[in-house]
Amino acid sequence: MTSTKRMKRFLQISVIAGVLAVSCKGGSSSGASSTTGWNYNDKKWGGFERSENTNQITGPNLVLVEGGTFAMGATEEDLMYENHNVQRRVTVSSFYMDETEVTNLDYREYVYWLDRVFGTDHPEYVKNAKPDSMCWRRNLAYNEPYVKYYFTHPSYNTYPVVGVNWLQATEYCKWRTDRVNEMILVKEGYLDLNTNQKNEDNFNTEAYAVGLYQGATKKQKEDLNPNSSGQRNVNMNDGILLPDYRLPTEAEWEYAALGLRGNMPMPGEEVVTDRRIYAWDGATFRYQKHNKNQGDFMANFMRGRGDYMGVAGALNDNAEITADVHANFPNDFGLFNMSGNVNEWVMDVYRPMTEADGEDLNTFRGNIFMKPEMDEGLDSMGRIKYVREDDGDLTNRRNYRKSFALDYNDGDSSSFVEYQYGVSTLVNNKARVYKGGSWRDRGYFLSPGTRRFLNEDQSSDDIGFRCAMVRVGSPDGNMFGGKGFGEMKKTISANKKARKY
Repeated sequence: MTSTKRMKRFLQISVIAGVLAVSCKGGSSSGASSTTGWNYNDKKWGGFERSENTNQITGPNLVLVEGGTFAMGATEEDLMYENHNVQRRVTVSSFYMDETEVTNLDYREYVYWLDRVFGTDHPEYVKNAKPDSMCWRRNLAYNEPYVKYYFTHPSYNTYPVVGVNWLQATEYCKWRTDRVNEMILVKEGYLDLNTNQKNEDNFNTEAYAVGLYQGATKKQKEDLNPNSSGQRNVNMNDGILLPDYRLPTEAEWEYAALGLRGNMPMPGEEVVTDRRIYAWDGATFRYQKHNKNQGDFMANFMRGRGDYMGVAGALNDNAEITADVHANFPNDFGLFNMSGNVNEWVMDVYRPMTEADGEDLNTFRGNIFMKPEMDEGLDSMGRIKYVREDDGDLTNRRNYRKSFALDYNDGDSSSFVEYQYGVSTLVNNKARVYKGGSWRDRGYFLSPGTRRFLNEDQSSDDIGFRCAMVRVGSPDGNMFGGKGFGEMKKTISANKKARKY
């Protein structure tokens, strides 16, 4: 064995021994604070709790998108001369994104739940959530079969839901958060499965965590605070509940769609060799490898005027409208149909400015900073009430001074730009970005850098959505951020039992 190999082996053994020594000597791994020496999770020592669930589990249908830096903006010629997606370098934190678009079956489950829980006393909630099936109608086209069957017939179960506006998609994300966390608590034994919930007496993650929802509680965690009642509900500090499902930001969506990790010369090498025009590598819409799939279309889109799927016997994308959400090849993050099939809503409010002088980490326009009103109780849907922060309370802050940031630094209040909605522009604070291209679009719009907008209360037969979720902790899916010793990470990880649902 060479001296270099002996030294490397010695360091590996030393690291592992150090971990074991810390454990044996009563450091942080043994349940005592490394800074005060006080015991964790010990009522006799004050009851400060430290959870062992330190690594975020992956929710249903989610895929980890490891973050990084990329050139956000146009990868195609600006055919419309809008100049609203000029390239600029930004960094996106790691996050989770749905592998596929939300399907008709997924959304019907949501509408069914609303009808079961609220249908008797609040039928308006059910009505407001249903997709607009009339979005399929055209003056000079016979699309009534889609109006009647697209959302309801099982043949379209795995096709993306459409006719859903931005507001409806956002409400779906809130509902999904609660159903997934309710499922986790049932399987962990903290809740009884209760299908008789009615009106505001239904499970809500935030209400449960602060003790405002007690229905169907099977067991509680021991509260180690000596001044408490001795029992409490599970909360975020326990590492059991998942963060909120939500729509992705425009930067997240574009980064995930490009999948640039596939353009590295070698895995782990910190360089991207080429930009991408579409969600796949290459400058054409057809599969390039020499196998049985060579020449097949990579996405569901409109090839040319009057050509939505090609010629009988050799259908180019095999879909005259939308297609199954798993159709076509996934990109290098494992995400399906990030180019084509349906456009997808993102969180951002639209502005033609690219905000090149704005934030370059997790860039986003659309913040309205809120705070909970705990004294007001729950609303009619069983949720904690939120109100906007008072600007008067923010005067001493350095990072933000206004609670309403939708139109922050957009030029509207200056002499350079004035948005006159309905007169000279359709841009307003309700205009939301959608991206990705669809079955109705030409190939130009399949480039992830292209962006369009529609009012948040409007819908279309070619716009759907998928959900996202923040990744807490380490960006690469391990327990620790930063560059650590691999053997230490492996040793500690081996002692953690992964929970999957």
